[in-house]
Amino acid sequence: MITIKNITTDMHHYQAMRELRNKVLLRPLGISDNAWEMHDDRSWHFVALDNNTVVGCAVLVPVEGNLNLAQLIQMAVDPNIQGKGIGKLILNEIIAFAKIKQFDEIVCHAREYAVNFYEKAGFKKYGNSFVEVGMPHNHMKLKLG
Repeated sequence: MITIKNITTDMHHYQAMRELRNKVLLRPLGISDNAWEMHDDRSWHFVALDNNTVVGCAVLVPVEGNLNLAQLIQMAVDPNIQGKGIGKLILNEIIAFAKIKQFDEIVCHAREYAVNFYEKAGFKKYGNSFVEVGMPHNHMKLKLG
């Protein structure tokens, strides 16, 4: 059974989360490991656990200067088990958490292939498409209020 847990950077699951992020999101693009960890100390980290093994993760970053806004970044699921609803479980937990924290909105930079996933969760595209880390992305947001 998959469980979703909110962890901190000093917990043992954090290192496994870092490895999954690197393996799924960075290495395939030739980006150095841990290149997107600059916000980790001030963010909330969510992991999907299968028998205490990290199989999915995402980070929610409070946006500096805007107490009502958070950005979802670094969402990844082990490629061997993608398509089984793990990303949806993580996203649902993050949305519930953001509502408790009284955020008005969650934004993200969605890779082109992930737009449909976010749209199913209620996110809407806004602005122009753009290229980030060499891949097409879209700005997306979810109103929580």
